[in-house]
Formats: sequence, structure tokens, C-alpha cells
Amino acid sequence: MFLNFQASWAQSGGFLGIDHKLPLDNSGIWSRDTQKAVELGSAGLLVLGALYEGSDSKLGKTYWQSIDAMVSADLTATLAKSVFKRQRPIDGNNPNAFYNNPNDKSFPSGEVTHITAIVTPFILNFKDENPMVWGLAALPAYVGMARLKSQAHWQTDVLAGLALGSGMGYLAINRSNPWSLALLPSGVSVGFKKNFN
Repeated sequence: MFLNFQASWAQSGGFLGIDHKLPLDNSGIWSRDTQKAVELGSAGLLVLGALYEGSDSKLGKTYWQSIDAMVSADLTATLAKSVFKRQRPIDGNNPNAFYNNPNDKSFPSGEVTHITAIVTPFILNFKDENPMVWGLAALPAYVGMARLKSQAHWQTDVLAGLALGSGMGYLAINRSNPWSLALLPSGVSVGFKKNFN
């Protein structure tokens, strides 16, 4: 039975049968520079927001929860890439190429994991009082599509990144206190905005 499953998997597009290479497009909003701006900009805004807001308000605590989720998700994705060693679409057209080359690091998508982990605590904490927060889900959708168009990831890499980032975001909001705050001096939890009031 396992051999039959393995044979059918080898004929399909990856382990879910949905993986295929998209035509390469690195122009406009799909450019690598735009992708990096979203990744680095989101992390920068998150840190600035956390330092400004502190942890005394719901918004401030959410910033710190998102930092926890981002760091945890980024570390887990990096470890998973080293374990699975999946070939990127741009390096070949075989979504079943796992565990071959130590330089292959397609699974899961680290950038999708990163941005999903950042937005998930905001969505979960504010969805009831402000449904427009669901608009943040456009960021992981954009990053996922951009990574597919860059031929940097397969569809299942993006889905795994969404699952991992969402899971880390969910875990972060269910922790009583953000661990990232515990690593910093106690004054940081007050927030810079109190200095301006």
C-alpha cells in the first residue's frame, strides 16, 4: 500500500497533487524588492509599534504577541527548511524533490510564515470589535502569490507557511504574558507614548 501511495505521489504535483510551477514574474508588485520591503517593513513596524505602545493596552499587548509569533515562526520555518530540503521551482520542475540538496530550502515558505505570524494576533484579538482587521489577511495572500510568481515556492510551501504562521500566532495570543517582553528591561513595557503624554 505504501509503495502504491509513493508511486502515485511521484506522478502527482507534490504530496497534495496541487504543486505546479507558475510562469516567472519578478516585475512590478511581484518584484523581489517589493517582497523584501513587505517582509522587513512589517517586522520594523511591529517592533516600533510595540516599543511605542508598551504592553498596558490591548493593542500594545497584541504587538508583543505578534513579535513572539514572528520570532517563533521564523525560527521554526528555518529549522523545517533545513530538515525537508525541498527543491524550489526555479531550480527544477520536481515538487517531489525532498531531502536531496542541503541548499534546497523551499518547504515551508519562510516569508509567508513570517507575515502570517505577524497579522494573526491582530486578527484574532480585534476581529469582533473591528471586522475590518480581516483586511490584514491580504498581506499573506500577496506574499504567497509573489513567492509563487517568483518560482521560489510550490503551492504546498505557501499553505504550510500559512498554517505555521497562523499556529504560532494562535499560540502567542494564548500565552498569559509575551515572552519577548520578559527578555527586555522592565521599562520597555510602559511604552514611549507615555513619555509624550
